[in-house]
Amino acid sequence: MFHGFDYSKGLLGSPHDRLVALAGALDWILARQDEQARKETDKDARQRALRRYPDVVLALSKAFALCAASDAAQEVRDEVGFQQTVRAAMTKAADPSGRSGADRDLAIRQIVNGAVASTEIVDILSAAGLSTPDTSILSDEFLAEVGQMEKKNLGLEALRKLLGDEIRSRSRFNVVETRKFSERLDEAIARYHNNAISTVEVLQELIALAKELRAARTRGEDSGLTPEEGAFYDALADNESAVRVMGNDQLKNIAHELLVGLKANVSIDWAHRDSARARLRVLVKRILRKYGYPPDLEDAAVRGVLAQAVALLSGMAFKCARWLVEASLSIQAFSRRLP
Repeated sequence: MFHGFDYSKGLLGSPHDRLVALAGALDWILARQDEQARKETDKDARQRALRRYPDVVLALSKAFALCAASDAAQEVRDEVGFQQTVRAAMTKAADPSGRSGADRDLAIRQIVNGAVASTEIVDILSAAGLSTPDTSILSDEFLAEVGQMEKKNLGLEALRKLLGDEIRSRSRFNVVETRKFSERLDEAIARYHNNAISTVEVLQELIALAKELRAARTRGEDSGLTPEEGAFYDALADNESAVRVMGNDQLKNIAHELLVGLKANVSIDWAHRDSARARLRVLVKRILRKYGYPPDLEDAAVRGVLAQAVALLSGMAFKCARWLVEASLSIQAFSRRLP
């Protein structure tokens, strides 16, 4: 898989050389996997092509673990460690949910083996020629640097991961917006894998998507809506016919009243009791009918509003639970200091 790529400095070079070799290895293997995936017409075969390298390194790691103490295994220890590091960086970029037990074992072995220590995505981008960016806001400076990267495949994978993280972080606040941005991200990557667009073209599409995602943060403020009201507005305006019939100002009024009504009527056990959810449904329908929301669009609007309510109220419950835990820990810490 690495035929034609010299990663020897990743084994024996200085810390900087190792990091540069890691960035190059990531870009190389991502390009090979994408190249193979784009030749496949079957979706499952395409997924297998994209998983080929991580799966092989996992098998290599299991085999190495069985004979790690042998002289033969010690001779290839550094090379195995390098491959594990490349895989760990790929896994981190592809899976934001956290490392599995197997990945943690690999990380421990990397430290023991003296392999490349750093697999932080920002450090890898820096080694690839980018200055350390504030990736959390997807700034114009960072997006411009990504667009000009020599290692396009590494830039594409990093930007895809960062966009996915940003979209998921908004899922508790705006269901409709999250769905639309997720669909656009998936569609762009799918067209890339289907050879419809080039690496440069998909990279430019993701940069444009990042700018739109960033602009969406302030859209509600510019329209005079709170983030919660903006989320309900999006649920109501998901159907363009509703916007034409009702108008923006009317939908804003409905969004505000929905938020006030839901907060006033929600019960602690709303998520587990059918009667509580039924009351919320009745409340939503009553507000929609009060403002003359089109009857033929009502069912879809109710489903969208309730889905948004679930996300919003779950987020409130999460914040409340976290506050209780933090308060409990503070009380415990204070009590331990008492005589």
